[in-house]
Amino acid sequence: MKLKTMRPHFTKRHNRFTWEGYHLDYNGLVDLGYFFIKEGGENERSIGEFLLNWLDERDFVYTKTSGSTGKPKQIKLSKQAMVNSALATGDALGLMPGQTCLLCLPASRIAGKMMLVRAMILGLELHYVQPSRSPLRLVNRACDFCAMTPMQLKNSLNKINLIGKTLVGGGAVDSNLKSRIISGETEVFETFGMTETLSHIALKALHYTSSQDMGFRPLENIELDTDESRCLLVKAPNLFDGTLITKDIVDMHSDGTFTWLGRADNVVNSGGVKLFPEVIEAQLSSSIAQPLMIGSEPHEELGEKLILIVEGAEQALSPNLFDTLDQYARPKSVYFIDAFAYTANGKLDRKATVSRITRDLKN
Repeated sequence: MKLKTMRPHFTKRHNRFTWEGYHLDYNGLVDLGYFFIKEGGENERSIGEFLLNWLDERDFVYTKTSGSTGKPKQIKLSKQAMVNSALATGDALGLMPGQTCLLCLPASRIAGKMMLVRAMILGLELHYVQPSRSPLRLVNRACDFCAMTPMQLKNSLNKINLIGKTLVGGGAVDSNLKSRIISGETEVFETFGMTETLSHIALKALHYTSSQDMGFRPLENIELDTDESRCLLVKAPNLFDGTLITKDIVDMHSDGTFTWLGRADNVVNSGGVKLFPEVIEAQLSSSIAQPLMIGSEPHEELGEKLILIVEGAEQALSPNLFDTLDQYARPKSVYFIDAFAYTANGKLDRKATVSRITRDLKN
């Protein structure tokens, strides 16, 4: 029987759910929540606050958006929709009651919250470690399921064989990281989604040995389309009402999958040619070991001039670095910067990073 046919209510928890090996009923979870709030560190307090919010009489919870393209804002999420999202993930990955999962993401954000919901609804044995850049550093036991950021995955490849299935999201997965994911060690799925879609609505398998670029495949009951600007439109009746209009530019494929090109906010119009920084970054990431970013500067003739920004100490770059790029996609200037700017949620702040270039040049 598929998990989706069970349709549990958000007030119910699977009888196989455990927290660090302990079966906790309603009162046990409430006590755990209060304990974390009173005695725990920052992440434990976030876990405690979410547990108490999840267990109260309301049918919704509040959370903050990531702030990728602006200031984070507080939004209201349906608890039942979060249950539906958890069921969809369980179906897509074949997760079964009694399997183990590892929480290594902050519970203050939707990705961490959804790991808690999946454990409670799907009947998983949940274990957790403090969120860090290397979450598996002190983990020595196998686990069936985990979710990480690209940085966490990159720093966990030496022990990733401990994890059966891994979701990676919250940022772009560059080609260098993709090339280091070895088939057979774990099943790795890149996620596509946002806070408003209750984490991911589509998955892309990265663990295949085939070099074919496979697109993101939507979960069940997700209907996708694009507008005249090729921005993705999402209908997900089990998650939210109406149509979500995103700023994500995609290429739709005949098999129902799609390729993500970048954010409309980031598109560079150089001499009338629209360029996608995220695509160019992916092409260059395998040739530059340091973090990099594509941005733009005003240009009298082109309108915008494409630039490459590299984080870290200045180094000599290969003279053939841009040879594989389309002529219009080749950066006209290269800058090195001590540190990129990041949002409060740890995502790259492109505008602020470009502003640092301007500031450094003035100084």
